[in-house]
This record gives sequence, C-alpha cells and structure tokens, in this order.
Amino acid sequence: MNKILWNPNKEIMQSSSMMKLGKDFGFIKDNEILDYESLHNWSVNNLDDFWREVWKGNDVIGNFEEKAFSPNKDIRKATFFPNTTLNFAENLLVGDDDRQAISFHGEGRESFSLTLKELKEKVASLAKWMKKSGVEKGDCVATLLPNCPETIIAMLASSSLGAVFTSCSPDFGIEGILDRFGQSKPKILFSCDGYGYGGKIFDVKKKAMEVRKSIASINELVFVDYLDKNNNVNDSSWSFIIENNKTEKIIFERVPFNSPLYILYSSGTTGKPKCIVHSVGGVLLQHIKEHTYHCDFRKNDRIMYFTTCGWMMWNWMVSALAKEVTLVIYDGSPVEPDINILFHIADIEKLTFLGVSAKYIDSLAKADANPKKYFNLSNLRIIASTGSPLGPIGYDWVYSNVKEDVQLSSISGGTDLVACFVGGNPCLPIFRGEIQCAILGMDIQSWKNLNNDIVGEAGELVCVNPFPSMPIEFLNDKNGEKYKRAYFTKYPNVWHHGDFIIKTDRKTFIVEGRSDATLNPGGIRIGTAEIYRHVENHKKVKEALAVGQDWEGDQRIILYLIMKEGVTLNDNLILEIKSLIRQKASPRHVPSKIFQVNDFPRTRSGKISELAVKDIIHNKEIKNTEALINPEILSIFREFPDLFEK
Repeated sequence: MNKILWNPNKEIMQSSSMMKLGKDFGFIKDNEILDYESLHNWSVNNLDDFWREVWKGNDVIGNFEEKAFSPNKDIRKATFFPNTTLNFAENLLVGDDDRQAISFHGEGRESFSLTLKELKEKVASLAKWMKKSGVEKGDCVATLLPNCPETIIAMLASSSLGAVFTSCSPDFGIEGILDRFGQSKPKILFSCDGYGYGGKIFDVKKKAMEVRKSIASINELVFVDYLDKNNNVNDSSWSFIIENNKTEKIIFERVPFNSPLYILYSSGTTGKPKCIVHSVGGVLLQHIKEHTYHCDFRKNDRIMYFTTCGWMMWNWMVSALAKEVTLVIYDGSPVEPDINILFHIADIEKLTFLGVSAKYIDSLAKADANPKKYFNLSNLRIIASTGSPLGPIGYDWVYSNVKEDVQLSSISGGTDLVACFVGGNPCLPIFRGEIQCAILGMDIQSWKNLNNDIVGEAGELVCVNPFPSMPIEFLNDKNGEKYKRAYFTKYPNVWHHGDFIIKTDRKTFIVEGRSDATLNPGGIRIGTAEIYRHVENHKKVKEALAVGQDWEGDQRIILYLIMKEGVTLNDNLILEIKSLIRQKASPRHVPSKIFQVNDFPRTRSGKISELAVKDIIHNKEIKNTEALINPEILSIFREFPDLFEK
C-alpha cells in the first residue's frame, strides 16, 4: 500500500466548503469526518439536486427557474438549467471594488496590478468599442496574446456582450494559428507586439498582420503595446481604444445556459485541430464546483496557475475570479534564467494556491531544486499538478523540498470538458502517487468492457453520467459525427475519454497516460507511465519516452531516453535499465530497444507527443507538425539502424 503523505489540517478541513456541503446534506460520519464516498454517490445519482445546490450555494447570478437538470436516454441530449439565462463576465466581476483582482509578473514587462474597479473600467471601455465595431452576440473574438491582464480583459469584454472567445499562444507558428482561427473565423483579433521568454524578445507583429491578411472574417487587428508603450498609439492600438472609449457601465447580455462561450482546440497532433465549443453555463458551473469544493478557494485567496493562453488551464484559472480571489499571473519561462522563479513569486505574492505541470515538478526534482530552503511559503495551502501523470517521485520531491503540510492536488481532465474528472479534496488524505478522488457530479469508472467497472488494474477512463461542460459541438462537424467519434464510439452513450487509469479499492486514481498511446506487447496493455515512473528515477536518466513498434505480427516496446548532462548511454547502462524495469514493473514492460536522444517532440503546451514518435517510426505522415514546438527533431527517432533489427 502506498503511504499517506498528507492528512488534512483539522481546522482548515472543518471550515472548508466541501465539509459544509457534507454537513448540509447529511454525509458526516463520527468525529466530524466527511463520508466522501456517500457524498459523491449522492452527487452523481441526484443531478438535479446537486447542480441546483452548486448554483444556489455559490450565489450564481442569473435568471434560474428551479429546474437544474432534464434527463434524456441519450447522454448528449440531457440538458442542464434548461430555462436559465446568465452572463459569464457578470459572474466573474464580483466583490469589493477596492480588492486586488489581478497581479501581473512577466518577462520583458514591468509588474503591475489591477483592482476590481480598474478591471471593470477597462472591460467596460473595451466592450463599448467592440460593440461600436460590430461585435454581436455569437460573434467570435480572438487573441494572440501572452498570459497577461489584457487577455483576461478581452475575454470578459467579449463574454459581457454574449460573444465567443478564443485564443492562441503567440509562440504558435502562422500555420498553427491559421489552422485554428481559420476555422473559428473571429471578427476581431487582439495581438501583442511581442513577448519575452527565456531572456529573449520575440516579435509578433508581422505574424499577426499575416494572420489578418489570411482570414477574411477579421475586421479589426488591435495591437497590445506589450513591450513598447509608445509603439502603436493610433486608433487600432489597445491603449488608444481604452483611453477613448471610457465608460464605467457594463451591459451584461444574459444568454441561455448552453450558449457558446469559448472555442478551444485539440492538440492537432493527428490532423487539423478540432474546434471544441464550450458553453457559458457549463464552464461557469463546472469551474465554480471545482474551485469551491475541490480547491477550497476562499475570498481573498491568492492563486496562480502557470499556463499559456493556448492551454485550457488558462480558462480554468480565470474563472476563479468568481470566488473573489486575486489572480496572480506570470508570463515567461518557469526555469530560465531562474529555476525558482515561480516559488519566488509564491513567496512575494503570498500565494495560497500554485498550479504547475507535472513535467515542471519532474524537472525541478531532477535539478535537485530545494525551494523551501530559500522561500517563505507559509501561506501556500495547495500545489496543483496536471498536464501529464505525476509519478510517485514527484510527490516525494514536493513533500521533501517544497512544503510538508501542503495539499498536493494532482488533477486530470482535459480540453474536451475544460474541467476535471479526478482531482483534489481538502477533506481526504493524500497517498503517494495517487489522485485523491473523483470530482463531484462525475461518475468516473475504469472499464475494460462495457458496464465493467474494474478496481486495481488499468482500464479506460469513462464518465457514465452527463455533465454540464460536455461540449456544445465541434465546428464544421456535419451531423455531429466528429463529436460522436471522439467520445461515444467505443462505449455507446458513455463518455470515453481516452485516458488509461487505475481505480484503487480506496477510490483514489492513478492516471497511466493516454490510452491511444498505450503499449500492447503480446496483447498485454501497458500504460507508458508504468515505465516512466521507474526509469526516470534512475540517477542517470533525465526523461523517458516509450512507444510501441509493430513487429513480426506483434508489438515491441521502444524506449528513448534523454540522459543527464555528461552521461552517454552504453551497453552496460542499457542492461542496467532493462533490469530495473524487469524488477520494478514486469518482464512485459522491458523494452526491446533503448536509444539516446537530445529531446522529445513536444506540443506547444509542453506535453511530450508519444503519438508523433510512434507515427514517425512507422513511416506515417505527421499530419500537423504545427502542433509541435520542435518538429525538426522527429526524423532523429527513426535514424537508429538497430530500430529495424531484431
């Protein structure tokens, strides 16, 4: 059994929203302990009661006519809040006008902050200009901006009008941007003049002008003077627009619950990215649920999630304004030139919540970073991790080198639902390498076969009940066929997510990675994370990537390694690593071939693309290299002579 690394602080647990919910609905056991299993069962079996409580218990603003859920035999046709209207921005711009709403830090730009009053004034001015520029309910507004206050302002102004918001990170190439915005057809594009990253400055103006020229729907291109305050002072510059459209009045256009709010994009590693349309009410209610009960956000908390605006965690983070927190945002490299920059910000900003990627934690662990030695993190209650599975070694590093009494909240969901399936809980212990629980309202199971919820072994992550943030649709999807194929083909009428998970007997979860990247030697299904957690613990290995190679009517495992600085992979080390895998996992997990490379192909959100490597070693075309930040390295993976030998 994995050991317990953290138990809830009794005082914090008793005052948490999760505990209050348990008390209100009678799910408290002896000694004031939350019976989370029973609470969760109630939440998935009584969807109308549960989601009504999420709305009313969190003072959601809108016209709610009592019915929270209308069931249907077809999971895709079930509806939430069918007679309800609301506005997304209206629910985020709440609280004391004098409170600090946003505090910004970034490379190439001075730090600054905005009170809620200042934020609302800028949103009001931009919304006024947007309306004059012809933006109407249902129109699309796009940004090509870093993680900065202007991106949040543009989103809030857009959603106040009932328009649809979409964004790309400015480090995308032109083709990658056109693949996305060319489908979503924005009316207005906001772009930065440039941005800073890793001590370098990158120009974006030429790229933005090329995008405008290539997409006929764009009527206005507005430059945010991100780097040069005096560079673009004209009638199409951000500063000119805000200054010349001053107003304090925001007219919030309330729209039906299932109206479009965001267009998000799939990673696009197997073709053009899918344009996933998410709803106003679905996003708001899912995020409020997660922030309130699972993250225990409280008024005046200070939260930061390190993210770009091309990753769904940006959308997730911004919704926390509805909880009257301060958003602390950072744009720049998290490791260069200072590997401790995020913890430095956590210290000076007195963060209560810090969110990062699992790979970031892994990189700091391998660099022997020790933040607790240098920083005061006494306010930090929660560290969240997502993006890829966080292995046991990552848990060990956090508790040894960051903080002993922090809740390490590993969470997992996706762009597909812009929310989580499994995640943290302020009222439950943390077991090494395990995610604490299934999220309220989400009936998460691990399936091998239809209606076969398995425990203790890896299976497919499914959600067997409807939830509010199921996408409205995919753009350009005739008859909804792409949508159906994406989630409902493997198991009819059940959301099949494509993750490989283990559900333990204590109802915790271990995510083994994407099931479409699952290894299958000898017909035995193996999650890549099962290999990574052991190999990456080797003192000479920095990172690992495993793929399945079709071979003589079967499949064999090929392992690629990035070694630590100064280490060369030789025959003795290969034997040592194979022996380690055999002992720690099983003989089935042992790779047939092991090769050394300098880097792995990575998506623009930093995820390693196992599928791109799998395709390249099978001589398949990589349909969308624009989704990768370093596609030029792909050819290296098939240039090893031994790759095609016994």
